[in-house]
Amino acid sequence: MRRYRFGRIAILIALGYLAVVAVLGAFALTTDRGDLLWKVVTRDSGMGWFPGPGDDILTVSWGLAVLLILIGALQAWALWQVLRGRARGEPTHRDRKVGLLRLALYLGIGYSLISIAGTPLIHAWKIYWVWSVTDIASGFVQLAIVWLFFPVLRDTVSNRLRLFSLIVGTIAVVSNLGQEITDLFDLHSAEQILTLAGGYGYVWLAWSVSILIAQAKDPRWSAATVRIGVIAQAVSVLQPSGMVSFGGSGFPSILTVYTLLGAVSVFGLVWDARTAHELTAPLPQPGAGHVPVRPAARWWPPAAVAIALPLIPAAVNLAHGKYLWIGPRGVIEQFVRVDGGSGNALTWLVLDIFVGVGAPALLILAAVLRRTLRTLRFTTLTLIIAAAVGFASALTATPVPEDFDGFYEGTQIYPESLFTQKHAGEIFLGISPAWYSTALLASALLLLFLYPIPPAQRTRRRMLLPAQVATLVVLAFVPVTDVARGPVTAAEDCTPREAWRGEPEGPKLTRDQRLVCSLRQANVIKLAATMPDAMVLTRARWLCGIYTRNDPQEVARLQTTEGLKRDALTYPLAEICPSAGAVVKAAAAEQDREAQEWEADAQRMCDSRPPHRPLVKPAKVIRMKDPQWTDYGVVETYEPTEDDGDPYEDGLLEQAQDNGLVAALPGHLMIRTHSDYNLCVTLETYTRRPPVETKGWDHVAEVGYESPTGEIVLRDDLIGTEFPDLSLNGRAGQYRIRVHYDWFTWKGPHEGGQRLLIMAFPGKGDKPVTYRKPPKR
Repeated sequence: MRRYRFGRIAILIALGYLAVVAVLGAFALTTDRGDLLWKVVTRDSGMGWFPGPGDDILTVSWGLAVLLILIGALQAWALWQVLRGRARGEPTHRDRKVGLLRLALYLGIGYSLISIAGTPLIHAWKIYWVWSVTDIASGFVQLAIVWLFFPVLRDTVSNRLRLFSLIVGTIAVVSNLGQEITDLFDLHSAEQILTLAGGYGYVWLAWSVSILIAQAKDPRWSAATVRIGVIAQAVSVLQPSGMVSFGGSGFPSILTVYTLLGAVSVFGLVWDARTAHELTAPLPQPGAGHVPVRPAARWWPPAAVAIALPLIPAAVNLAHGKYLWIGPRGVIEQFVRVDGGSGNALTWLVLDIFVGVGAPALLILAAVLRRTLRTLRFTTLTLIIAAAVGFASALTATPVPEDFDGFYEGTQIYPESLFTQKHAGEIFLGISPAWYSTALLASALLLLFLYPIPPAQRTRRRMLLPAQVATLVVLAFVPVTDVARGPVTAAEDCTPREAWRGEPEGPKLTRDQRLVCSLRQANVIKLAATMPDAMVLTRARWLCGIYTRNDPQEVARLQTTEGLKRDALTYPLAEICPSAGAVVKAAAAEQDREAQEWEADAQRMCDSRPPHRPLVKPAKVIRMKDPQWTDYGVVETYEPTEDDGDPYEDGLLEQAQDNGLVAALPGHLMIRTHSDYNLCVTLETYTRRPPVETKGWDHVAEVGYESPTGEIVLRDDLIGTEFPDLSLNGRAGQYRIRVHYDWFTWKGPHEGGQRLLIMAFPGKGDKPVTYRKPPKR
């Protein structure tokens, strides 16, 4: 720790973070509740940082918990590397350009650390616009870094490499900046053009590789920094371009690997930090060491065999008219094609054709001719990795069904001619990828045998490469994902049991089951009845990636192949896809705003009506403050009678329709209004008959009503509208009900409303009387 300027502070912070991860890991291992461990280590944006009381708790298996603890240890190491500063000692000479480059690198590192630490607060406060603003600011810092590297590398790197780095770096940064800005203004066409200009991130990768080459030639940077940079670029290539989140019950699918890969991708941050630290660190003292020696040339037939081996399976495939190494087979290919986005899928296709036609033979030929240790190591490791990918693809490949119609899930990268049927209706995609892997692995082992590391280059780590080879070979035969069917939540399981029918209460649905049920009940996405929940969620996350990226080509292919429009996916995917959920929340907020404005306009409309001034003093007056609403234009009251008659069969509705306003039978009173307009209601109860008023009213009618219980409450049970009691202090017996109705216009969203004045007073007789008939409209 004393070797670095801030070593003690850095080690305390790193150990503190490691302790937090260890405590959360122990809690996850002992209780199977790993939500906090998952959130802290992965910073998964698909999970809420602050769950509500009814939300499910994430269950993490012991294997995943151990893996998360190891990733947390890697992140603690990254913190130590970033925060420790440069090595102590006399710094090398630095000018203004070097100081500005170090400042820009540290600003970029600070932005990354603040962005990681601030993620919970951004999710809690829902200030997602902060990311757009900070990304734009970070883009300008990155542009400064690109331009400052040009003069800083002047004395150690050729002008061609420096100029190439300047051009591709500028194009990449300007493209990213333009995408952020056009996204803010919803300029999707311009954003697509800028995405193409940036080569879907590959232009930036070219800049990073050029800087790594320059660092390898510059004595200011150590070999460890260059190696970390190489790892950082390899991890960035494997990063997803879509939205991925974790399911609630263990490892649901290989999609989780992307989330874990995002947690592992700390090497880019470490590379930036070490690049800044070592710019002015003391130069390393040259060691006595030996001069590197190239392996001696060997007898040509074994080398020729190593070169020819990858050509054998390629020749067999080409003889059958096939030129793909793997094709649409295996979980790795499906993962890249379905969830990796169109850019990664196209890169995969290029590599697939490269190996499929035997091009690795050229790579082996270059290694045999040059025979430098770097070339041999790179070639050997590349061949072993390719062999592992081929073995994994062969072990997880499934046969193409006989009724295959030519359409497949994910990016449509394969030609239709690939799926032409051979004899007996079989679709032949080419020989198994395992044959390619066997040839590539044999070539790698031959290179190791023919060109061993010279004694001058052997160190204490001489067993590292054989260990890596053995590990990759073993991993090639390990299943990449669980291919078991898993639980299936059928449509009938989603329907709640009806207790009133005596049906037993079913088990409580988990978070994943509720998501599956919402997708099945939406009936927008075609799902087989026997499709496992894990596959349903995998398909939903794939659709979420297409929805989030909003790539016009992907959206068009989705509509062509499956008949799904992007907008139709918004509500079905809202619970599992953050981008769709944001649209649904915005639409709900807009609906709430419109509903509140609608209600406020109705309130203003009723408040604008002058209150009724009774000609005699009533026993009670109730002017309902809030506007009222009816479902089908009727409010009525039911009271039990001695004959227990059915109010739905007494014909009162027909009488009210003939009268047009009000009708009554013993225990049943009905008032008709217009169902499309709000009601401004006033209720008055008198001890004696009030004078008749017709001025200012469109329709005035009166009926006799017998109240058996003394409770006259008009209501609309369908929507819950209920008026106060009209009775005189709960008096039962004979009443006269006089109803005044007026329709008026309104300059607002409602355009019109209804005014209703209901008078009730004791009185005998059931003869209906119309004091004013409605005008003809």
